[in-house]
Amino acid sequence: MYYTNKNLVDLVRVFDQNERKEFLRLDLNENPGGLPQQFVDAVLSKVTNQLVAQYPETLRFTEVLAEYIGTDKEHICLVNGSAEGIRYIIQAFTSEEGKIVGVTPSYFMFQVYAEMYGRSFVKIPYNEDLTMDVDNIIAQLLEDTQLLVLLNPNNPMGNTYTEDEFEEIMKVCRQKEITVLIDEAYHYFYPKTFMKYALSERRVLITRTFSKMFSMAGCRLGYVVGHPDDIKLVQKLCTPHNTNAFALLFAEQMIENPIILASLIDNFNKGRDYLIQRLDENGYRHKGDAGNFIFIEPKTSANEIVKRMKLEKKILIKSYDNVGEFGDCLRVSIGEEKYMKQFVDALLEIDKQIRFEEAE
Repeated sequence: MYYTNKNLVDLVRVFDQNERKEFLRLDLNENPGGLPQQFVDAVLSKVTNQLVAQYPETLRFTEVLAEYIGTDKEHICLVNGSAEGIRYIIQAFTSEEGKIVGVTPSYFMFQVYAEMYGRSFVKIPYNEDLTMDVDNIIAQLLEDTQLLVLLNPNNPMGNTYTEDEFEEIMKVCRQKEITVLIDEAYHYFYPKTFMKYALSERRVLITRTFSKMFSMAGCRLGYVVGHPDDIKLVQKLCTPHNTNAFALLFAEQMIENPIILASLIDNFNKGRDYLIQRLDENGYRHKGDAGNFIFIEPKTSANEIVKRMKLEKKILIKSYDNVGEFGDCLRVSIGEEKYMKQFVDALLEIDKQIRFEEAE
């Protein structure tokens, strides 16, 4: 007989179907400048008819990646973007109606997957000043908690955890046998990592992606790191050939050409410094200690600024409602300096224009 999964009926999903090519895209935490064209052309020259015709082979790249992060291939599972790894971890290490604890707001797919598979997602809100109190997390780690989700750093707030704070959390998770998922999608924007836990303990898994600092969002490649016995369970959920040959080729060339990544990091840091300087000079409060994004408290309507940025300036950004003491605010992806100048100039103009209209 016909059957419909009841968990999907009321599941809220937002799919990005917008044409964004003509815009400066500062809305999805991508690198607006992308990879150097010379590097892209060099990698594409390595594409052969066999590469296109054959299923992707992952062994070589997994070994290259393992050496790069200081482990072996048994600790790694390649996935089609880190979101796929997050999905598999929730499937593998939680049960129906099982409790998942995570801070909010955060990457929305944690809650989406929880609802999709009939799990209970326990939300830990930020403080009014947009900080996260570790004691608030620990207070929600109960005997029936199955999974704790932490982001290092967190999207969209950009907060991080000290080594002492994380060890305090881990002590409780070990005691109560709670699996820990640490999403490090924004590693390299904030180099502090908790990788050593995933490499040395059971039930600690880290997800990473090549979409952010590596600037390969269009390729869809990520990976999960954990104890080999835990990785085996994640791998069993993977579809055959779940990564693509082009992504593996680009990622391997990125790893083997560290000067490219170093240049991306340098461009990002210069852009971030410029943006923060301009915001401070013009009296805008902002939040975002780590990651390639920043929250900005506008002087007028955040939603109106987003709308006019798109229509008048061809710039895409996002607005968030009721974000602590900031109220309604903007979230902007950070890129190299020329893009940050384009954004700040537009922000100052539009904010001033709206204030003038409101005063009439």
